[in-house]
Amino acid sequence: MSEVWGLTGGIATGKSTVSAWLREAGLPIIDADVIARQVVAPGTTGLAQIERAFGAAFIVDGALDRQRLGQLVFHDPNQLHRLENITTPLIQAEIQRQLAAYRAAKAPVIVIDAPTFFEVGYLVDLVDHILVVATDPVTQQQRLMARNHLSAADAQARMARQWPIEKKIGRATVVIDNGGTIAQTLQQVVKWLDTNNFGKSQQIKRGDQ
Repeated sequence: MSEVWGLTGGIATGKSTVSAWLREAGLPIIDADVIARQVVAPGTTGLAQIERAFGAAFIVDGALDRQRLGQLVFHDPNQLHRLENITTPLIQAEIQRQLAAYRAAKAPVIVIDAPTFFEVGYLVDLVDHILVVATDPVTQQQRLMARNHLSAADAQARMARQWPIEKKIGRATVVIDNGGTIAQTLQQVVKWLDTNNFGKSQQIKRGDQ
């Protein structure tokens, strides 16, 4: 029976970096962010539903204008709910499909990587354990502003749509502290892999972090 771990954190806490390391170590990753983009890609029913719900102004050259839609939904809970009603069933179905495929292949461990793991309730029921990547809220906001070129207000609005990181830590099986250097974070990931005999930690690139 496969052991299923949930991987999550707050936006811009470093979850994606940890996920990449786990993939390098050979762990199968079900990436909810990748799936979320796939289900609204050009030509999909998801994109067509968004266009009907929000209007053609959010579609540019046949593709979703993610920045414009983000500006709308992250400042209006009702609009965010409308969007989630479209995308959540599509994302959930694809996660379930991939999970079944990995189980059929008898993968010993499977990782479901999702930034809103706790906020989207159905994911919690799919996993045995939860790994949270955490950093302090001030560092989190600064990283988000720099990464996404956001104002402080926009960064705060996006962070406010997720559980506070302290609440996620309280539900975690394991916490990876990403408040220090990349090398220090990597050391924690390697220790978790080796302690549990998950993957091959020596395969992770250790170059200039």
